[in-house]
Amino acid sequence: MSVLATPRPEAARSAAANSRVEFRLLGPVMVHDGTGGADIVPAGSKQRALLAAFVTHAGALLDVDRLAAELWDGAPPGNAANALQAHVARLRRLLPAPAEYGHAWISTLPTGYLLDLGGASTDVQRFARRSAEGRAAVATDPARAAKILHGALELWRGPALQDCRRGPVCAAEADRLDEMRLTTLEALYEATLRCERHGECIGDLERLTADHPLRERFYDLLMVALYRSGRQAEALGVYERARRRLVAALGIEPGPALRSRLESVLTHSPGLSAPVAPGLLDELDRLRRRVDELGRQQLELTRRLNAAGPQAVAR
Repeated sequence: MSVLATPRPEAARSAAANSRVEFRLLGPVMVHDGTGGADIVPAGSKQRALLAAFVTHAGALLDVDRLAAELWDGAPPGNAANALQAHVARLRRLLPAPAEYGHAWISTLPTGYLLDLGGASTDVQRFARRSAEGRAAVATDPARAAKILHGALELWRGPALQDCRRGPVCAAEADRLDEMRLTTLEALYEATLRCERHGECIGDLERLTADHPLRERFYDLLMVALYRSGRQAEALGVYERARRRLVAALGIEPGPALRSRLESVLTHSPGLSAPVAPGLLDELDRLRRRVDELGRQQLELTRRLNAAGPQAVAR
């Protein structure tokens, strides 16, 4: 007979405490220790860059040369290995005490270092999960999608990997996260438009087209919001503004999606109307069936009354 092992109480406590630690990159780089409610922020820029590089490649070996290039902008000092070792030692002292969490956060290996998250999480993981869930629901449940996507964007406390973008590892991760954020914003405003809340989108989309002048999707969404608000001329003006910016910056015309949107605005395409939510379609179908049933009942009642003759009606 097999006997299930019972976790030791101290191991269970360590796992529970570990799950309350979150490494955060969506803004200033820090570690949030939920056990004590403290935010641990490395004081020096190299310490923050080192932590960001470790979190970005958590569970993978980062060799000494790569970390040195990250911290010293590709021109490490002659004693880079020793200097890096000192930075790693200081970072170890900053992180929550390993004894409380059941494992060491940073391991030294023959050719470099490795960060083990254990049961800890990252705000990047939470953002990615919420963003994916929200984007998947845009077409079928836009109200729910908008709520989830808004929650995902609320995790951002500033620019990704703030003040840690100089090295190649952190710069590449920051660019990746910035792109994820823009994609999430596009999905959020698409969901909002599907909920027929076009009026409240216009100001935000105006700012987004100004902040990201080469991002055609924001112009597209703004044109839809303006058109649905009865502002066709302004929607056409958005296209011209996008065209001028693209030609000036890249020497190219707007892509097929934006050109198609222009055509639909010019021709008052029915496709510009807000799509009916699937739930509303189901309700309309239910009501239609109910009306048909009432009609059949009325016809049957009329038939019976006619068959019974005028005396039955009089009674």
